[in-house]
Amino acid sequence: QLEEKLRGGLGLACFFLSYGFHFIGFSPLFVDGTLSSVFHSYTGSLKADPLLEPPSMVVNTVLSMMAYDYPPEKLSVYLSDDGGSNLTFYAMLEAANFSKTWLPFCKKFKVEPMSPEAYFRTASEPLNVQEWPSVKILIDGRDTDAVDIEGNPLPTLVYLAREKRPQYHHHFKAGAMNALIRISSKISNGPIILNVDCDMYSNNSESIKYSLCVFMDEEKGDEFGYVQFPQNFDNLTKNDIYGCSFRVIQKLEVHGLDANGGPLFIGTGCFHRREALCGKKYEKNFRFDLKKLNNTKVNERASLLEETCKVLASCTFEHNTTWGKEMGLIYGFPAEDIVTGLSVQCRGWKSMFLDPERDGFLGVAPITLLQLLVQHKRWTEGHLQVFLSKYCPLLYGYKKIPLKLRLAYCAYNLWAANCLATLYYVVVPCLCLLKGITLFPKISSPWVLSFAYVAFSHHAYSLGEFLWCGGTFLGWCNDQRMWLFKRTTSYLFASFETILKLLGYSQLAFVITTKVADEDVSKRYDQEMIEFGVASPMFDILATLAILNLLGSFGAIKKVTMHADKGFKVLDQFGLQILLCLVLVTINLPVYQALFFRMDKGKMPSSVTYKSIIFALLACTLAVY
Repeated sequence: QLEEKLRGGLGLACFFLSYGFHFIGFSPLFVDGTLSSVFHSYTGSLKADPLLEPPSMVVNTVLSMMAYDYPPEKLSVYLSDDGGSNLTFYAMLEAANFSKTWLPFCKKFKVEPMSPEAYFRTASEPLNVQEWPSVKILIDGRDTDAVDIEGNPLPTLVYLAREKRPQYHHHFKAGAMNALIRISSKISNGPIILNVDCDMYSNNSESIKYSLCVFMDEEKGDEFGYVQFPQNFDNLTKNDIYGCSFRVIQKLEVHGLDANGGPLFIGTGCFHRREALCGKKYEKNFRFDLKKLNNTKVNERASLLEETCKVLASCTFEHNTTWGKEMGLIYGFPAEDIVTGLSVQCRGWKSMFLDPERDGFLGVAPITLLQLLVQHKRWTEGHLQVFLSKYCPLLYGYKKIPLKLRLAYCAYNLWAANCLATLYYVVVPCLCLLKGITLFPKISSPWVLSFAYVAFSHHAYSLGEFLWCGGTFLGWCNDQRMWLFKRTTSYLFASFETILKLLGYSQLAFVITTKVADEDVSKRYDQEMIEFGVASPMFDILATLAILNLLGSFGAIKKVTMHADKGFKVLDQFGLQILLCLVLVTINLPVYQALFFRMDKGKMPSSVTYKSIIFALLACTLAVY
């Protein structure tokens, strides 16, 4: 559709090619803080550690953004380094220098993906730069000398290390994103903003054109506030050992939201309309003013722009303004992306989910179990806080967005609440089995058919969906295992943390997880071995629950085998409870291996093993006596 418009006439093509773009990214959902493109970074709640989040990762993301198949003079790439790392700044200077060679190489040979690391993995030395700037235009796209080795213009590239002071809350990644929105409006003021996580790179040079086909649609294009691409990963194992792909959600569920107002904003790989992100309400007579946008130019010198932008990035600029409330990303939530997308939709804008055949963006999935559980704790905690705030979709979205969309938000907002039902089914039937208390109908009772039907049909349907979306049977098994692990740990901790925040005993904070793994961890990940390795309260819970069900299964087997005359009676009375315990034991096989059999560094720590055995035995003793 876009190519036809471009070939339709020079005038229309000129209007289209005059659009500017800003590539703005922020901390990914994956790690509780990161470096990004416009990207920022955190360690805990203060600053980033370039050793945990290597600047080479950011460089690769930036270069992949600059290499889009789109007129480079209309591209602007902004990078926000909240950690103020010298290493990151020097890496960006080298990236600016290397882009003069990398971009023509990509265009000449049609390189896909456009990330150098993903293509042939190299690095080089930084330039010798003495002064430390807070805002620096590394490549000025307006400068006639800003060309590659073939004489073609380069995109604008801007580095930002915004001001931070202890007495002013910097609002983590949402604050960095808002600072970049202001700075980009001063330097290039493109109408479309793309945000990408630092651990992701552009994998499809046509992504801009795909999104523009939505924004420029003659009938409905003016209604859309953002276009969301799926979050995909390039390091998943064959059977997705940690269930990171969200295969069914992204292939089926999210597409269904297009008919009800559009998908959620998931924090990365999203093209935003600047007006929508900055708080403008949609009006039915709204039209994309092409001529106005075409004439938007900045004439100030780069040095003058840098000084002006320092004010926009200062820690006091937002004081007594609507930034973080009505403008930009919303403050006060770990999942600021979700609440921001909701607020945009409640202002009348729609969104669309776009999933081209070639993935638009690829990132790095967790390669250890603890990384996964910490990631999901933050996600579910953020969702639950949104549900319990004034931004609760059922209330905040009343008469603003369709009921179906409000209910769709709630399905994700209440993920953390699943911990209660899951813990009941993991703990209570096992303990009742040891005590001799029946919870389900006898096998000989006709009522057992209802339980059997629900269990079988649900899992058969779930497996069918998973396979239809391109998964494998083992992948589905891993996915079910991870849902159990997350519900009994991540969701539980997220619920407690949210309650503590509501009571005023805890404050909003980000916990960073490393994206650098040693060779042994990577090797075990490639072999699809679950990585434990370190002591964690989450592992204490997983191991205790696993041993608890193992003891319950042993107790049931003992009752059946030791009393042959009563064996069938026991099976008839406790058959469903025994089956549930055996299913849970099967799901926890990797946990037993890590507790008792594995000898590598990825095994369960001895302290976790001892504590889990003691806790499980204590629970069984209390249940029996």
